[in-house]
Amino acid sequence: MKKSVSLAVMTLVTLSWTCKGQEKAIGQEMEPGIVVLRSGGLHGYISYSASRPPAEAQYNMGMGFYAAVWPLIDRPLANFQIGLPSAWITPDNSDNKDKPLAPVGTLARDNWPERGPTWDSVFQTVEGGLGYWAGNRFRYGPPKFSMNATPQCYDYEVGSPGWSFFYSSTALPDDRLGIAQLSNRLLIPPDALPFEGNPNGAFMGYTYMALPFTEPTTGDPPTGDQAWTCFISTANFKGPIAYYIPETWSKIGKLFNYPFVYGRGLDARPGKMGGGAMEINTVPRFDGVDAQGVVYSKIPRLQFPVNEQGQSLLVQDVIYYSKAALYDAFKAWRDGGPACSGRFAEEGSWKATLTTRTPRFDQNHQSIADVDKVLDTKVFGPYVWGLQWNNGMAWKMGNFPQYFKAVGDKRVAVPASEVPSETGLLDKEFKLADRGQSYTSPSSGAWTNPGPAKGPITVILGDGSLVTYSWYRFVDQPSFQQYNWSEEKKAKLQAFVEKIHANWAVDRDYMSPPSRGTLVKLDPNLLVAPPKGLEVGYVPIVTRQEDAGGKS
Repeated sequence: MKKSVSLAVMTLVTLSWTCKGQEKAIGQEMEPGIVVLRSGGLHGYISYSASRPPAEAQYNMGMGFYAAVWPLIDRPLANFQIGLPSAWITPDNSDNKDKPLAPVGTLARDNWPERGPTWDSVFQTVEGGLGYWAGNRFRYGPPKFSMNATPQCYDYEVGSPGWSFFYSSTALPDDRLGIAQLSNRLLIPPDALPFEGNPNGAFMGYTYMALPFTEPTTGDPPTGDQAWTCFISTANFKGPIAYYIPETWSKIGKLFNYPFVYGRGLDARPGKMGGGAMEINTVPRFDGVDAQGVVYSKIPRLQFPVNEQGQSLLVQDVIYYSKAALYDAFKAWRDGGPACSGRFAEEGSWKATLTTRTPRFDQNHQSIADVDKVLDTKVFGPYVWGLQWNNGMAWKMGNFPQYFKAVGDKRVAVPASEVPSETGLLDKEFKLADRGQSYTSPSSGAWTNPGPAKGPITVILGDGSLVTYSWYRFVDQPSFQQYNWSEEKKAKLQAFVEKIHANWAVDRDYMSPPSRGTLVKLDPNLLVAPPKGLEVGYVPIVTRQEDAGGKS
């Protein structure tokens, strides 16, 4: 046995998170059997485009679709982030061609000049969906679902009724809370919604729909009536779960003394909505060299659900909505008219046809070749998008290429059978994710004044976390306490939400059912029943999430 091969048995792993300029020198110093752990393992977008309805039809008040849920990785890994296909909604400011929407002093304006002159793409966004995030504290295998929005030019993000998008274990400051919990049947933990078991391609539907819970105001700041509300569709829960309070979007103008943006946020403008993508962001890799000094690399195994035809069906039934879908009936009900069912009306729905193109990938800024020998994106009929796999002998269908060889200025995908053993890569395993810090809420301010009506209560979720929650009257939940609303306005909103709780069940359709496949199940421990006397008008607000630590 050659010395280089025997070294592979005693592999040395070196941690080296390097930039592009540093990596060449480190690679020259590598020897067979020395494996280096680095970042930049994989980057790219697996995407689709959706046809757009005619502008004059105004299908710009909502967007939704069904996305597949499956364990992209078979174990929870550290330093790993990939988003599954998700929504992307921005306010339509297409009439503004040259004036900045991002005020001076915001993160986007001061740091991203390439987004100018208007900074419209980073002014405000709703971008929640399924995925794996590097900041997840309680990883468990499958992905999770999270709402996410950036109300203020990426100065901060809002991901749940109390917290940001996994960036801090401490709740957002009172004046940055932005999501109002609407459902009285579902917990929304800060580490996102887990699923039951190990779903393998079952679908979750979700829609963001602009609804008028309150009247527009001309006050300081002027605020529109659009509350972007998240509806989900699963096998054990259907309906709205929460919404972004309109003032979440309007207060940027007052805060920065920048009246130009009044009326230009998601509280008042219709949404711009397009296609979708899997965003491959943070993926670790191992590098090793063979006896000739050729560099090979390894990334975590990325797996996809595959049917008998070699297809991975990832997204279906992308639909855009106008006010006729729900807004009009909802507003009439709010103002004393007949109750509306909440189901999205067909006359306000426009189903998009999908197109796609071969994706491109890179590894540490070097383009990757030959991935198309394994898979390519494809549209299956006009409304379903996913991947088509090539069932070659060297590749295992349903697995993204895991090994790559440096050839010139590229990385070329190669099967495991072509990776020399002396590289030390074949048996290397990536670090598992540790359990993270607890999410905590304050014991003062909006969380305690006026405070909950009942609780605290605890429950253990399938991701191994212990969740603590309390029941708040809807208008008493923390996110509303930053606003000096009149008692009349609060009473009207409270009464309307009580009607919603009394009339909208969680076991009937709001979105149209998916064209294909079955629905995924949420973790059943997320589902709750209101206590006696709090059946309508009260919501369960999570106040803490921590590692269960073996508790049962």
